[in-house]
Amino acid sequence: MAPRRVALVLAGCGVFDGSELHEASAVLVHLSRSGAEVKIFAPNMEQMHVVNHLSGNPTEEKRNVLVESARIARGNIQDLADLKVNEFDAVIFPGGFGVAKNLCSWAVDGKDCTVNNIVKATLQAFHSAKKPIGLCCISPVLAAKVFPGCEVTVGHDKNVDGRFPDAETAIAIQELGCKHVCKDVGESHVDSTNKIVTTCAFMCKAPLHEIFDGIGTMVGEVLKLI
Repeated sequence: MAPRRVALVLAGCGVFDGSELHEASAVLVHLSRSGAEVKIFAPNMEQMHVVNHLSGNPTEEKRNVLVESARIARGNIQDLADLKVNEFDAVIFPGGFGVAKNLCSWAVDGKDCTVNNIVKATLQAFHSAKKPIGLCCISPVLAAKVFPGCEVTVGHDKNVDGRFPDAETAIAIQELGCKHVCKDVGESHVDSTNKIVTTCAFMCKAPLHEIFDGIGTMVGEVLKLI
């Protein structure tokens, strides 16, 4: 059997203004272990802003999403505008605030956000081709905006024992007319109609190995849908 070909879409480098590095790495490790062929992409655009990850404060710097994402990709990355859906079997988006700041405007506008045109076109192209889409952490909001009525999880819709501090995201997803399915960190949800697989990752305050394993369930389910 030919190796499954997966596109990975990044949003920068660093949890507060780009892709969450541990999530991106976890996806890559699980795909590697499964023998998948992976190519990495990011939009060639300026970041919404740059955050000093030591202080947590925005800086006056300007950075480019594609250039920053290249740090995670070890330089082997392409402009998202050059992604050809017919060359891939699936697409996966790790999380991180860069998704909510650069790939869409959720960080500023919540459920009234707009999705970057190239990101939206990429999602729609995979969906139209009936190819699976994997999303973790905050990135399921992309599906909630682009595919009305789809099913996703970002964890729980209540802050159970302080483990889900961003539970209001689940409420916002429901207000968009989508179904939010409560899942724990080690689980993922499969919307088999839309071929969308989601897991909460760092939306849950959990040990890193549990987040890693949860992302593994998402990657596994994406590969099963191919």
